[in-house]
Amino acid sequence: MVPDILAKPRADACAATVLGGPTVVLDLGGLRIVSDPTFDPVGQHGYLTKTMASVATEEQLGAVDVVLVSHQDHPDNLDDRGRAFALAAPLLLTGPISAGKLGPPAAGLAPWTTRAIPRPDGGGELTVLAVPAVHGPEDGERDADGNVNCEVVGFVLSGQGLPTVYLSGDNASIRVVAEIARRAPAVDAAVLHAGAARVSPKFRGRPLTMDSRRAAAAAAVLGAGVVVPAHYDGWAHFGEGRDELELAFDEAGLAALLHAPEHGTWTSLRRDA
Repeated sequence: MVPDILAKPRADACAATVLGGPTVVLDLGGLRIVSDPTFDPVGQHGYLTKTMASVATEEQLGAVDVVLVSHQDHPDNLDDRGRAFALAAPLLLTGPISAGKLGPPAAGLAPWTTRAIPRPDGGGELTVLAVPAVHGPEDGERDADGNVNCEVVGFVLSGQGLPTVYLSGDNASIRVVAEIARRAPAVDAAVLHAGAARVSPKFRGRPLTMDSRRAAAAAAVLGAGVVVPAHYDGWAHFGEGRDELELAFDEAGLAALLHAPEHGTWTSLRRDA
């Protein structure tokens, strides 16, 4: 049973819930934000296989204000129904190349550029900062645009009185995380795409996203007080799940930071919650 709270925005909330795969709903400053929407049914999607459905449908999310898309190239991050959902949103933010491929009304943000969004809660604006991501090993072959695998962006969300939240997108690079820790506002909560995604023909089968140990290392580098993992189940090419995440965070002495409840369960993004 999906919590009734998904049916309406939470004006006083600073919380997130994972719906499955990479898809996360965040309520911040009276805004309902959805990242990397995937709502297609279980089955084959191109060369990838979906094994678990989202715990909520598009309709159950109620009024959505912003959709964030880390990249549009792969169906495990933006499938057919997710694409339609994103393009119907009042505001869709993604990287410049993805925006060009998606077409209007998608708006492209290059790394280290921002977009300010008015907040319904009267707290001013939510600032969305696009940050870099590397979708594979650091030494992976770069395309003509200089990207490994494809263009991917992450996001840092911040605003007066709100926790600062980092959404990694499909980033596998600790170097990038260190750069974000150095240049972006101090991160209170991190939504990390983990799962050690692997596709055998690509980069000798090396991970395209963080494995569990790198996710724990990223949390330490960022100094995050809350970590919400996503992108670790629901697709056959994900190599590590919740058990591996819990072990890695425990071995790093960071178990208290990890919040990986059942999908559809809200987690506060405030350090002191």
